[in-house]
Amino acid sequence: MKRIVALFSGEGTNLANLIEKIHHKHALITCAITNNPNAGGIAKARAAGIPVEICDHTEYENREEYDAALVEMIREYDPDLVVLCGFMRILTPVFTSQIRSINLHPSLLPAFKGARAIERSFESDEKICGVSVHWVTDELDGGEIIVQRSFTKSADETLESFTAKIRSIEHEILPLGIMSLLKDS
Repeated sequence: MKRIVALFSGEGTNLANLIEKIHHKHALITCAITNNPNAGGIAKARAAGIPVEICDHTEYENREEYDAALVEMIREYDPDLVVLCGFMRILTPVFTSQIRSINLHPSLLPAFKGARAIERSFESDEKICGVSVHWVTDELDGGEIIVQRSFTKSADETLESFTAKIRSIEHEILPLGIMSLLKDS
């Protein structure tokens, strides 16, 4: 069975979704790594019996040192694919040149790259919004698109309803993107 390492920073809702839809069905999540020692996703991974590694970015001098440590940690698990699911770190070429990874981004890339994508997309005049799964490269949210799903923003949309639509699509397309990549590899 193919092996995945998942990287996350927060509550781990996308990680929990992968545990439910992928783990022991289509692939093994051999490790979940977070940069945040207080991340809610830690408990979700441990409850599923998945080893958790904490690689706290505040303990490193710079992004390159952090990324080098992260690469070494990932290599210990020899994954077929690394999945960034809510991992809130900008990665340097130290990482991107060595690790085959995909990222989940809450906008229709190339629109709204970087932080606060949901809010910026919601506040924009764009009528068609959505979610992207893409390859991680040196360019922030600039890698080749693997899968996207869109929806039409309604006139009476609130940020809460908009965010709920984004989260629902994330939970659909990240597992689909992973399964298609692992099937082809």
